[in-house]
Amino acid sequence: MSRFDALAADVLKGGELSAADARMILDCPDDELLALVAAGSRIRRAHFGDRVTLNYLVNLKSGLCPENCHYCSQALGSQAQILKYSWLDPAEAVAQAEAGIRGGASRVCLVASGRGPMNRDVDRVVATATAIKAAQPSVEVCACLGLLKEGQAEKLADAGVDAYNHNINTAESFHEQIVQTHAYGDRVDTITRAAAAGLSPCSGLIVGMGESNEQIIEAIFALRTLDADSIPINFLVPFDGTPMEGRWDLTPAHCLRIVALARFACPTAAVRLAGGRELHLRTLQGVALHLANSIFLGDYLTAEGQAAASDLELIRDNGFVIADQADTTEGDRGRAVARQRGAGTTLPANA
Repeated sequence: MSRFDALAADVLKGGELSAADARMILDCPDDELLALVAAGSRIRRAHFGDRVTLNYLVNLKSGLCPENCHYCSQALGSQAQILKYSWLDPAEAVAQAEAGIRGGASRVCLVASGRGPMNRDVDRVVATATAIKAAQPSVEVCACLGLLKEGQAEKLADAGVDAYNHNINTAESFHEQIVQTHAYGDRVDTITRAAAAGLSPCSGLIVGMGESNEQIIEAIFALRTLDADSIPINFLVPFDGTPMEGRWDLTPAHCLRIVALARFACPTAAVRLAGGRELHLRTLQGVALHLANSIFLGDYLTAEGQAAASDLELIRDNGFVIADQADTTEGDRGRAVARQRGAGTTLPANA
């Protein structure tokens, strides 16, 4: 039995991961990485079986944000070339959500940029959520609107919204290096408000912003303390025109270690592979599914993701099934194409 198998067995018996255990996971050498994944997979399968939940993002309002989060392409001062628009009409938002649902999503995330919603903005989201629920009662709706004020979480809950996302993003000890227009405590307050109103608390982090391994551990343990039901793990997308432009600190193997840490530390939480997974996990995305139990389908808020069909193939090819879908048959495998380039031709090789 490997040291990671022993750790998984302890977690499955109700043991709580220590800081030393967490550091052991993040320090896992490459030649033990598959052993780490295999051990973490036992925890994942104990709580989620072979199911993968698909989430679909609808960007209700893009850009135009007064906050200065350095990682964000929508933030104050960002020169990133992204789509910018004010609030979508609820009918358009519903149509966008339905596209994701047709693609297999069982959770729709309604997201809007900004510090936090005005009450009329909450009314817009309520109208959208109510329409989605009327047409698709089994679909979960998660709202992500920024910092909440008194009474807003309750209004969302009364409308049938299932969850509220507000990421802590990073460790408290690193927060002021990333954003100065609001405090770490403001984020914790919103997560607490959402949970108190009966909304499932969804909160995660962004890695690759210059934080240390100790700060990654600090952030994930904070999410454990907050009892987040859902933990999206975002991998920095270093948009040109943002303060994080050109920052490529992550390796696929280290991303995998971070996902493993979230699984060991928060064994019953839904661990969701979120923005930047294609850029940073790359060919290890499928391996990461043996730790995470959820991914975001298709595109993100301001960045393109891989094709939704590729996401579905990724799930099937790694032996998993899409949650809440009976049809798990294999898709079109394409066709074999004879080589017409390289040796024996006048065309350059595919190299």
